[in-house]
Amino acid sequence: MNKGLKLSDILVTIIISLIFGLIYKLWGPLYGVVSTVGLHAEQLIYGMWFIAATVAFLIVRKPGVALLAEVAAAHGEFIFGGEWGVTTLIFGLGQGLAAELIFMAFGYKRFGVWVVSLAGLASALASIIIDYFYGYVEDLALWNLGLMFGARILGGILIAGVFAHFIVIALEKTGVTNLVRPISKDDYQALDQ
Repeated sequence: MNKGLKLSDILVTIIISLIFGLIYKLWGPLYGVVSTVGLHAEQLIYGMWFIAATVAFLIVRKPGVALLAEVAAAHGEFIFGGEWGVTTLIFGLGQGLAAELIFMAFGYKRFGVWVVSLAGLASALASIIIDYFYGYVEDLALWNLGLMFGARILGGILIAGVFAHFIVIALEKTGVTNLVRPISKDDYQALDQ
């Protein structure tokens, strides 16, 4: 498999990212509604903002795709009028870089649910670090902080990890990813690792 990004890889990644950028924009109001439940329930769905990196990487499977996808999705959300403005771009960069580092640690050769879940967890941790620098995190009581971060990490694992994995398995079964890269039996089995 050629590791370098071709123009077609970049274009596919950008298209995936713009779709997720629109989803991110639409996810914001749902996040607001769920936040009315209390006890940081909205953090359980926060992982949706990490999914562009994992889905794009599982489809294209090349270095740089996760970072490019998350940054492009953040730009898409910003362009579509996301309520968090330019801050979205900072989060996209941090979250995409965190996912990219996980895929890099596995040599860009592991595509299973565990690796993708680790990427979701890493993106959640990156978002937590960025939140810390925005200054509101230290105002929370320790138990409240633990609840918030635990729910966000769980959401990152479940949505950007497990859910993304099953989305790509479904796409693989339809054959649509053959347009990006021909799938072999080894590719399909790599999703089960």
